[in-house]
Amino acid sequence: MSTPTTQRIGYALKRAQHALRQTMDDSLRPLGLTTPQYAALAVVEEAPGGSGAELARRCFVTPQTMNEIVRGLLDRSLLVRGGSPRGARDIPLSLSPKGRALLNGAHQVVDEVEERMLESRTQSARHSLLSALRRCAEALERPSPSKNKIAR
Repeated sequence: MSTPTTQRIGYALKRAQHALRQTMDDSLRPLGLTTPQYAALAVVEEAPGGSGAELARRCFVTPQTMNEIVRGLLDRSLLVRGGSPRGARDIPLSLSPKGRALLNGAHQVVDEVEERMLESRTQSARHSLLSALRRCAEALERPSPSKNKIAR
């Protein structure tokens, strides 16, 4: 008999991710932001001037979805384009003063959500969890040895 779904680590991780996303969406809604919009603003804050493709990768969305997100944030004057374009469609983005102010409030909201999620964990347990999740992601991001074998 196979392992029950509720006993699988992948299922537990997806359940936690789903609950986190719903809670973040609910908590950011009063600020007029979605979780992907918050992620885009936070990544631009951390690394202004990155490419649209890089922004999409770091926010875990497709380039097409990121284009829509960026367009909406530009329309709301939360992001600004500036600097030297690297290509016809790749003009660096940065936060506007309005975007920075909104993001500061959003960071507080997200901090509260994360604190709620981790409230029963010690600092040591939080560090261990973060470390374990990073190692899991890194292991899955490496090429699979079985993919390199030629099927015969």
